[in-house]
Amino acid sequence: MEEPTVLLAGVVQDSIVDGPGLRLAVFTQGCPHACPGCHNPETHPFEGGTPTTVRELLQKLQDNPLQTGVTLSGGEPFCQAAPLAAFAAACKRRGLEVAAYSGYTFEELLELGRQDPGVPALLQQLDTLIDGRFVQALRSHELRFRGSANQRTVDVPKSLAAGRAVLDTSARWNG
Repeated sequence: MEEPTVLLAGVVQDSIVDGPGLRLAVFTQGCPHACPGCHNPETHPFEGGTPTTVRELLQKLQDNPLQTGVTLSGGEPFCQAAPLAAFAAACKRRGLEVAAYSGYTFEELLELGRQDPGVPALLQQLDTLIDGRFVQALRSHELRFRGSANQRTVDVPKSLAAGRAVLDTSARWNG
């Protein structure tokens, strides 16, 4: 059986800007949204990037035992949902918090999950989802861990249980 592989734009060890605490930030390559003013436009093309196995990503976690969480960003992580679900599950087994940024809303991801079984598999492993496309006209430096005011901080386990988006209003994610 072939090991799951993710096409990466990059990895940042010890990030403090991609969620609360000390985190491993994983930036995927490829994004269908191409939001004007995006912070990571180099991640938009689906060509390029570095193929990386889930095992190689997990090794980066072993390099620093102080990390408390992992953030999946991009690009669009849900374009590579199945291998990222395997990675996120391994992170959860290690006791790490797992968050993801997506240009899709929670509701759009539920719909996408009807065609792509990797999407609900990844959602099941997430603690937090920052959802929605970046909208330059709604950009704000006052928002903690979000780029524009339309983006939501979603409590994924509560949302999956409720069948609708339930916002995380905690100070650790929202300041």
